[in-house]
Order: sequence, then C-alpha cells, then structure tokens
Amino acid sequence: MVVSQSGIDRIKDRLKEKVLFGNEPTPELFAILLVYFVQGILGLARLAVSFFLKDDLGLSPAETSALLGIVALPWTIKPLFGFISDGLPIFGYRRRPYLILSGFLGAFSWLTLATVVTRPWQAIAAISLGSLSVAVSDVIVDSLVVERARKESQSEAGSLQSVTWGASAVGGLITAYLSGSLLEIFSTRTMFAITATFPLIVSCVAWLIAEEPTIDRIHFDSVKKQVGQLKNAVTQKAIWLPTAFLFLWQATPTADAAFFYFTTNELNFQPEFLGRVRLVTSLASLLGIWLFQRFFKSVPFRTIFAWSTVLSAILGMTALILVTHANRAIGIDDRWFSLGDSLVLTVMGQIAFMPVLVLAARLCPSGVEATLFALLMSVSNIAGMVSYEFGAMLMHWMNITESNFDNLWLLVIITNLSTLLPLPFVNWLPSSSASGGGDDDAETSLPPSEDAVPELDAIEEGIGV
Repeated sequence: MVVSQSGIDRIKDRLKEKVLFGNEPTPELFAILLVYFVQGILGLARLAVSFFLKDDLGLSPAETSALLGIVALPWTIKPLFGFISDGLPIFGYRRRPYLILSGFLGAFSWLTLATVVTRPWQAIAAISLGSLSVAVSDVIVDSLVVERARKESQSEAGSLQSVTWGASAVGGLITAYLSGSLLEIFSTRTMFAITATFPLIVSCVAWLIAEEPTIDRIHFDSVKKQVGQLKNAVTQKAIWLPTAFLFLWQATPTADAAFFYFTTNELNFQPEFLGRVRLVTSLASLLGIWLFQRFFKSVPFRTIFAWSTVLSAILGMTALILVTHANRAIGIDDRWFSLGDSLVLTVMGQIAFMPVLVLAARLCPSGVEATLFALLMSVSNIAGMVSYEFGAMLMHWMNITESNFDNLWLLVIITNLSTLLPLPFVNWLPSSSASGGGDDDAETSLPPSEDAVPELDAIEEGIGV
C-alpha cells in the first residue's frame, strides 16, 4: 500500500497543530521532548528507592529524611551548571556534550545502586550522582527551550514550554502506577537496573541537537557578565524580599519520611497500592494546575499564599485521623481514606505551589531571566533540603522509628502549624497577581520583561523546576 505525499503532509500538519501546538516537528524538537520525557519516567524508581532505604539498608525515618535532604544538593547549584555550560564548551559545543555526559552519569548511578551499593554512604553518593545527572540535563534542555522560545511570535508564546511540560507529565503518569506494581514483581535492585536504561536515551538523542560549534573555547567574559547582572538583580529589595519569603514558606519541617514508614510498616500498604496513590496524586497535580489557571490566576499573590497556607495547614491535620485510626471508627478503610486525603491535599498543594513558579518568573528582570530563575529555583530547592533536615531532627527527638509511631500525631501537628510561621511576612510579596493584575508598588514588585513572557507562560503550565 502506497501512502501519497499529500497524506503524509496532512498527518504532519495535524501532528504540528494538535500535538505540538504549532511547533515544527524537527529532530531537535524530538530530542528535547525525549529529555523531558525521561525526566518524568525516572519516577519509575522513586518507590524502589524508598523501600531500598527502609528495607535493604535498614534506615530509620529520621535517617531517610536526612538522606533525602542531602541528595537534593545538586539541585541547589543549578546556576553553576548553566555557567559551566555557557563558559566552558567541550570540543566547541556548549549543549550537546553535557547532555551526553549527563546521560552516562545517570545510567552509571542507577547501575551502581543495582549492583554494588550496600551501605548508606554509598547510597548517598549514588543517588546524588543520579540527582546531579537530572539537574544538569534539566539546565541544558531548559536553555535550549528558552533559546527557541525567544524566536516565537506573541501568538505562539508558551506553546513550546507547554509541549515540553506535557512530555514530562506523560512520562510521570506512565510510571506513577508502574512504580508500585512492578515493585511487587521485581526486586528493588532490578528496578534500578531497568531505570538505568532511560538516561542513555538522553545521551543518544543529544546528537540530534542542532548546535553550531563555537570558535572560542572558554567564555569567561560572558560568565563574568552574568555574575555581574545577577549581583545587581539580587541586591534589589524587590527581588530578595519575595525570595526570602519563599524560602521561609518552604523550609518548614516535613513528616513525609515518617509517613512512608507508617503506611508501610503500620498500615501494611503494599507497593502496588502506593503506586495507585502516586497515580492519583499525579492526576491531582494536573487538576490543581488547571484550577489555578482557570480560577486563581488573577488572585493577588499575597491573598493566594495566605489562604492556601491556612487551608493547607487545616487540611493537613486530617492526617491525624489516619494516625489515630479514627477513620476505622467511622467505617472508612485506611486505603480509601489515604487515597481521598492524598487527592485533596495534592490539589491544594499544587494550587499553593503554582504561584511560587509564577512569582519566580515575574521577579526576573530583562537580560538575566534564565540564570536568575535558576537561582531562585535553587533557593527553593535549598528550602526543601532544609525542610527534610528539620523533619529528620524532629523525628529523632520524638523517637519516631520504623516501629514506634507513638509521637507521630505530635509530629503531624508541629509540621502543619509550622507552615503558618511565615504568614506575618506575607507583605514581602508583590501585591500583584499571576496574570499581572493588582496595584504593585515600586518596592515590592517588578514587571515581567517582554523577553520573560514565554518563560512565564511555561512556568504557569507547571514546568521549569
């Protein structure tokens, strides 16, 4: 059967308009989308890592929380990777070689976990290498998207970022349920070995990146210029005050590690069910993003942060029902309550987190948007690391172990109430909304530059971290 050229053209046009939102289906675009897809599909090993730390290495909840904070370190220095890529080309190329190296580094880290890791410090090193791999590839592919997005017309603004976010979301949704169901069939080390194949996709498709070689080998002048621009930007009160609030808002202690141990050791939740929970929360995140775009985009930053913080603290207290088994007294099964609770909290959490991404993009002045945005996201990641370490200290002080959850109710109360602590400083935020409305004053807000608009649209769609 012979397919006519006109039929092929119609298929390409439909793919371009309906799937790629007007972007030309080039090999380079295919490569970019695959990198984002791999970032999403690496979630396949997320549950395996948690069970590996708990069962294979025998770590306590406090030790697991502390470890998860440490392995986030590469994400706190994302701007450094951008400086290195821009100022230190490899064989004349600033993007392609770094993608290739990040892919091999990621494969090596997962293979190490699958074979030789037997001690906690080895796990820290291996997981950190994997985190470094994803962070480097994320910086590189984000820079490629920004470069392409600047060529978009106003009517096409944000279309490329929407496609890339969709690729990552598809990868995450595919692995959400499989991360648990496959773990009931395969061992954690087998899951790591399977995951090791995905970073190699990044190394392979890197050759499809259309990049012209640069003549100069080292660009110290450009790095020096970027550092100067960053220094001028971060010393502005309109930038560092909101950034300080975001840090305080996200640095409060978390009880995530303790809850994982509670649900698996006390409630006997199996990996397959935890995969269902991950699938529900992934879909709930999409719902949260849609609700923000549809109903809350025009709400001033101060209002949405204040109300979302209060509501999240109140809803977070519902965990006490599960911890005290009160749900059983009213005839609600642990699994059903956990699913419903996870869905509601994830939707609320996503609505609360979206303004963080939008605000970070709005704070970036013209000429230094991408680098400053990476720096702001690094501050956010540092806050997350602090959150895990604070949680680890609380678990240690309260003697919450893999079998002792007597004080878990107290940890739930403390971690939820602590989220209210940054509220007195909410006036550090701009008074405008994500859509640009509101009466901004000169000391608390900066208007987004025209160059930052495509990136702003991308952040509002939930990508970029």
